[in-house]
Amino acid sequence: MALVRLQKYFTDCGVMSRRAAEEQIRLGKVRVNGAVASLGDTVEAGVDKVEYNGRIILPQCDEKICIMLHKPRGYVTTMSDEKNRKNVSMLVSELGVRVYPIGRLDMESDGLLLMTNDGSLAELLTHPRHEIPKIYRVSVTGRVSTEQLSALNKEMTIDGYKILPVKTQVISYSKEPAEHTVLEMTLYEGRNRQIRKMCDSQGLTVRRLSRVAIGTLRLGSLPVGKWRRLNKKEIAYLKGEK
Repeated sequence: MALVRLQKYFTDCGVMSRRAAEEQIRLGKVRVNGAVASLGDTVEAGVDKVEYNGRIILPQCDEKICIMLHKPRGYVTTMSDEKNRKNVSMLVSELGVRVYPIGRLDMESDGLLLMTNDGSLAELLTHPRHEIPKIYRVSVTGRVSTEQLSALNKEMTIDGYKILPVKTQVISYSKEPAEHTVLEMTLYEGRNRQIRKMCDSQGLTVRRLSRVAIGTLRLGSLPVGKWRRLNKKEIAYLKGEK
């Protein structure tokens, strides 16, 4: 077997992107054959023992798959958790192939989460220039004013970073069971807890946050906690192929 750069090994195994792997290597969280790894290290798949946070990283199987999971609230978007919280690996254990999340949904959010063992696809979909929008339904307390809606549609600075404008529109308003407004928000980037921070900046409290679509891929009738494989046409769409 040929030697590969350690960060590429992580991508090949479907664990994380090269950039993310480089950061974890710099932080000293990766070991090769028991020794703390350094950037530039190379490994041979199936021969060298690679560990990340104490977990052995194994080469993935030849079959490349991508699934859509309807993540419930109360689950963290990780394959294991040091606090013993429920995580998404528990929902896909019967798949028979180890897959990893593409991106994240925070613990209190629910909805569409893509998972794959294809490192190249994961890297493509998490690249900053990736242009497929993510669509969310966001329920907030109270009635959203015209001024608040206008502000949510404009450029904002979140945690010192200027985010792209987020298309935001009111879907519905109700006083039952308590006064709330449902918004649809379309993002082309995803900063950490971006929607919650945007709403907080306008004095809006998020009651529920659900990702309902990634581009043309929609949850549809997929039950909460269940998953399905993407078909070839859907994967080709994610890759930008015709």
